[in-house]
Amino acid sequence: MTAHAEIAANQENDLRQLCHALQENLELLLPDGQPSDRVRAAMRAGTLPSGKRIRPLLLLLAARDMGYDLTKRGILDLACAVEMVHAASLILDDIPCMDDALMRRGHPTVHREFGENVAILAAVALLSRAYEVIALAPDLPSQHKTDAIAELSAAVGLQGLVQGQFQDLHDGGQSRSPEAIAITNELKTSVLFRAALQMAAIVTDAAPVMRQKLSYFAQDLGQAFQLLDDLADGCKHTGKDIHQDQGKSTLVQMLGADGAERRLREHLRSADEHLACACHRGVATRQYMHALFNQQLAMFN
Repeated sequence: MTAHAEIAANQENDLRQLCHALQENLELLLPDGQPSDRVRAAMRAGTLPSGKRIRPLLLLLAARDMGYDLTKRGILDLACAVEMVHAASLILDDIPCMDDALMRRGHPTVHREFGENVAILAAVALLSRAYEVIALAPDLPSQHKTDAIAELSAAVGLQGLVQGQFQDLHDGGQSRSPEAIAITNELKTSVLFRAALQMAAIVTDAAPVMRQKLSYFAQDLGQAFQLLDDLADGCKHTGKDIHQDQGKSTLVQMLGADGAERRLREHLRSADEHLACACHRGVATRQYMHALFNQQLAMFN
């Protein structure tokens, strides 16, 4: 085995172990209820099916690259809280009055399986559970918990996911400038990346300059990720509906696939520079980011 192949194999094994730990912890934090408890079942259905777990993995990898000991249980709870918020946002995005999606992660969307009213209640319950999980997380000082809850709640609110979804629904079908589209993409995607990375910075007591670099990284990463998602809109085998962006103004529609991919790669280059400054003790986060995008971009070439 070549050195490069060995590094890739070790990285893949590391990610597999982290994903397994996340899955086990999510199962513990979202236990089964009675057969009649459809809200609890919907919460599990929206969260537990295997996904990429990108946001919690970024939190764990960045924290470790900044010197944090991942054997402490509290950091895993923070990562799971981020995944619960992400799952809640997807449940709400998919309901009929929003994107009216049929498939998510290769399964029927939560509202199709449980009904729209149960889906909405499950999303609200997941958001509530996420904050509770942080508040009760072991091995973390009280101030770290308070700061983490503040970061995550800000990412959800009127300057985060809620505003991004509103702009996407009400402005997405209109002609928009690239700058306006980028603002919506930041609110839809970058803010939750930023919250996850700032939570890693909180537990490691990172210096303000490092936190700022992580914020810049999250901004570029979110833009790149949204461009990737838009490029994949017409692709099958993504586990979700195709052509969800039909009729919307996107950067892919405006720049074309080649132009959008060039812009994506520029965001990745900038993201890598910021991350190299913030996570100087390790390179696992950078390796993960590049592997993730290289694998997905290979579909378009």
